[in-house]
Amino acid sequence: MLHILLSLASVDLIYVCIILSGCLHSVVFFHPFILLSAGAVERDYRATAFQFVEMSGFLSFLWSKLMAVYKKCGGRATLLRDDEDTLSKKEALLERCRLSFANRFGDSNGDRMCAAVAPARVNLIGEHVDYCDGFVLPMAIPLYTMTYGRKAKDPTRGYTIVYSGSTDEIAKISRPYDNRESTDASSEPSWASYIRGVLALYPHSVDSDMVIESTIPIGGGLSSSAAVELATLFLLRQLTDLIDDDGMRREDCAVLCRRAENLFAHVPCGIMDQMVVCLADKDHALKIDCWNLTTESIPLRASEDTAFLVTDCGVRHKLACSEYSSRRKSVEDALKKLDKKSWRNIQEEAIIANSCILEKAQVEHALHVVSETRRAEEAANALLDNNLLKFGQLMNESHISLRDRYRVSCAELDELVKLALSVDGVFGSRMTGGGFGGCTITMLRKEKLETLKKHISDNYSGKPIFYECRPVAGVEEFPVDGVYNLV
Repeated sequence: MLHILLSLASVDLIYVCIILSGCLHSVVFFHPFILLSAGAVERDYRATAFQFVEMSGFLSFLWSKLMAVYKKCGGRATLLRDDEDTLSKKEALLERCRLSFANRFGDSNGDRMCAAVAPARVNLIGEHVDYCDGFVLPMAIPLYTMTYGRKAKDPTRGYTIVYSGSTDEIAKISRPYDNRESTDASSEPSWASYIRGVLALYPHSVDSDMVIESTIPIGGGLSSSAAVELATLFLLRQLTDLIDDDGMRREDCAVLCRRAENLFAHVPCGIMDQMVVCLADKDHALKIDCWNLTTESIPLRASEDTAFLVTDCGVRHKLACSEYSSRRKSVEDALKKLDKKSWRNIQEEAIIANSCILEKAQVEHALHVVSETRRAEEAANALLDNNLLKFGQLMNESHISLRDRYRVSCAELDELVKLALSVDGVFGSRMTGGGFGGCTITMLRKEKLETLKKHISDNYSGKPIFYECRPVAGVEEFPVDGVYNLV
């Protein structure tokens, strides 16, 4: 379905964009008086050219306004990528942000307000290998974090104020932003370290007032941290008017936010979460080679008949963070003992042959890393071949390896997987995320979705929370001046 989006950004500028569900290569819109054509659309879904013919009178006026926007946007006009359900979720978050901002900072009339929105992600397969140069296959899902704010009225103020709706806390993040050892930094809420990291590493940071609202469960293994990092970065890029002029590709944004999490939140995460939150395409999973950071969008061709169900087990075990760090240290030490620089091209036979120089746990951890990387690559090929049975089998093997070799599952996750696999029409199910609580991801025939949810609700020992998921696009700046979809 073709939509025309009109957003009145000011009395001087009129934005006209074209929205088309599905893969877009070119657009032509006919009107009795005008022919509007847009050129090829790249990954970031920005049109490269506009052209009008048969212009006179009002059309000349409209053309002049569009050219002003065209130049302001560096020759590109933003193209929204959302279906109506996804757009309504983002608009609801925007209203929450506006209300929170008014409650915490007062009237924003006359201020230039900006917003950015970033999705959650679920990893279909390829767990605990993004920090081992492996292949991973995540997708972005329609749970969102939105940042909303303005520049500080006093540019020399020296601090940023952030309100989190999820925790109902305010953080005052003082300059210098890169001072991780200051008294102010040590007294900040834990979530503020992710924002401080982005403020410190983005070279054009400004002091600001901002609020954060989210529908992503914290600690559920759906990457709430990467979402808040990227939403913060894309808000800063707007507040500094450098969204198109700071020289940062989306891959660069992902790397910056990963460094922020490593250095300031002290989480030794890999690159997967930030990459998929930045680069995800609608209706696609994203195959990421974490060795060289190349990516490939993998279409989910059976999405009309197939469903993905994320199930939150409802528990968060306290050992998750420490065990995550210990697993990473284990495989890093094993790699040194094997006298290799990367896990790539190491075969399972080589690990078994050298098991005498490794600790027993290191052997199991190493075997998981090598086999999971292979499974992720095979799973991407299975999706390309639309071989859902093979994909489901690989998901099941992944969970067994995470449970028995890497030992990052828990009783609740194992119970959910067992219940899912007992339902006819389920292709595969596995834990997703860091483990020790959080969520499972299950692929099944869409017609069996309600059957599966009822079966789990009736038989699971805890209280599950379900998220029906489809692959959505990645982080973006979000218009705050009114968005109207017209058929």
